[in-house]
Amino acid sequence: MNINPELLEKVQNENEEFRGLYEKHTSLKQKVEAFNQMKIMTPEQELEKKINQKEKLNLKDRMEKILSKYESTIH
Repeated sequence: MNINPELLEKVQNENEEFRGLYEKHTSLKQKVEAFNQMKIMTPEQELEKKINQKEKLNLKDRMEKILSKYESTIH
């Protein structure tokens, strides 16, 4: 996600839903990166990684919708 830092800060300050989505997305990103560092994963870990990736993508889509609404009010 390539976001204008000023826009990101504005939306985080003004939109509580976005702030929560962003925090959850960041947390999931860290979990997925931790799984990616593992040389061997159990089937349960692989499943958890896939679930985290899907949820992270869903959160990203929701955040992008909110950001696009803010961008349209700026332009």
